[in-house]
Amino acid sequence: MRTPVINGYALACTLLFVLLALTGTEQQAFVGAGFIPGRFGSELIAPPGTLLPFALTPLTAAFLHSGILHLGFNLVVLLFIGRQLEQPLGASATAFLLVAGAYAGAFAQWLADPRSLIVMIGASGAISALIAVYALIFSRTKTAAIGPIPSHWVRALWLAAAWIGVQLLLGFAGGAGFGNIAIWAHVGGFLAGLVLARPLLRWRFKGR
Repeated sequence: MRTPVINGYALACTLLFVLLALTGTEQQAFVGAGFIPGRFGSELIAPPGTLLPFALTPLTAAFLHSGILHLGFNLVVLLFIGRQLEQPLGASATAFLLVAGAYAGAFAQWLADPRSLIVMIGASGAISALIAVYALIFSRTKTAAIGPIPSHWVRALWLAAAWIGVQLLLGFAGGAGFGNIAIWAHVGGFLAGLVLARPLLRWRFKGR
């Protein structure tokens, strides 16, 4: 199966994880290239050259993982769903979706707690965008329109509500509530996927 974007992303995450582990520079990478909401509009005290520009960190954070389980779980979902999506969407649309999901996840995390200095890393936002598009494209559930709201948007809204609910329940079950660093990244990425699904399909098939 020719899926260069998904395969390349998975390989890059794996190689970076191994490199950081071998050199013992994980924490430096997390702080320097992870997404820290509180950096927006302020300067953190850090040695010169150790922090990437804030605008790049939603993307660079999506290549970093905190442990083998974190990496492994994300890779399983990424490869299973991503490969099936890249075939119909194509490489360009898939790459755009991953980037949009990463930035939407970071934006949602910033909205939830703009002053937080907790580092957010991982591919959660990007993968959540894939999950949303996958659910919309491959879903066989028939959903009726509600008034002026088309059926595909009704299905999208139900998916968004279900996904957000699951993430909130997981956050509270873990004892972190709304402050859980993973919840809003998942939510933001998923919502981005719901919004972009149909435009990306039109892009891929030239409006047909």
